Amino acid sequence: MKQIILSLLAATSLIAADHLVYEPAGEAKGKHIVLLSGDEEYRSEEAMPMLGKLLSQRHGFKCTALFSIGADGTIDPAAGASLSHPEALDSADAIVMLLRFRHWDEATSKKFQAAVNRGVPIIALRTSTHAFAGYAKDSPFAAWNWNNADGGWGRKVLGETWVSHWGKHKFEATKGIIEAANANHPILRGVSDLFANSDVYEAAPPADSVILARGQILQGMTADTPPAAYAKKTKAGAEQDVNTPMMPVAWVRVVKNDAGGENKIFCTTMGAATDLATEGTRRLVVNAVFWGLGLEVPEKAEVTPVGDYQPTMYGFGSFQKGVKPETHELAK
Repeated sequence: MKQIILSLLAATSLIAADHLVYEPAGEAKGKHIVLLSGDEEYRSEEAMPMLGKLLSQRHGFKCTALFSIGADGTIDPAAGASLSHPEALDSADAIVMLLRFRHWDEATSKKFQAAVNRGVPIIALRTSTHAFAGYAKDSPFAAWNWNNADGGWGRKVLGETWVSHWGKHKFEATKGIIEAANANHPILRGVSDLFANSDVYEAAPPADSVILARGQILQGMTADTPPAAYAKKTKAGAEQDVNTPMMPVAWVRVVKNDAGGENKIFCTTMGAATDLATEGTRRLVVNAVFWGLGLEVPEKAEVTPVGDYQPTMYGFGSFQKGVKPETHELAK
């Protein structure tokens, strides 16, 4: 009977799990990385577990992956008010995020704000420039909304908010071109290929940003297609060739937080789950974690995914229905 009860308790615990913890393998670095997924389009619910497994098993970090969860207990990227187990943020040493238009409750928002105010480094991917939307005007977090006149949290912290698809969405991929003046930056260590099958965003990070890579718009969706050549207007109304100059797609900066401390920021407008199928793009993100934590960046970080990684092509409604977080557990 005792064994039956224990088995039932174990099963209940498994069913109730709304987040994943990946314990470090090998020499533990004593750092806790919290990975936040929650976007309707770019399959962060696949990308964050992959990065969590990689950072824990290849590099010795404890990693916790959090999700947007629907009423039925399955992952639902459209559940913009949801972030599972936000308590993990209380012990975060770094945050990796791919969010879009989230509007969490006050308790969850306060935990995120507290982590930022502790000075944790932030590694932000793709739509994190417009991570927050929908906070009511009387919410203490209304200033985070991406479409505020000042660009909200994305512009203030990361250095940019949502502006436009500079490349043609789902038709023109991105080749990352390393910024020659900053080629010796540690985040670029061992990075020899940068490719994203998501398009280039229009972006103009502030002057305190260090540009690491720019996005060359390609004519097609594969890395072997030639650069695009046509003109379009920027948000400011200036007409320019889409690749002259190329838009920044990865940068770093250090910003003051509301508590008076500083946060090291890495932001890339690449980072869809499919973008992270490219070795160089994964290495860029892994290196950013080391840099953010003040750790020596490896000469060529091991970035082979742990287990099979076949990301779903991005798109609204393309997420895998009925999936629970436990699906992304490490293989036994």
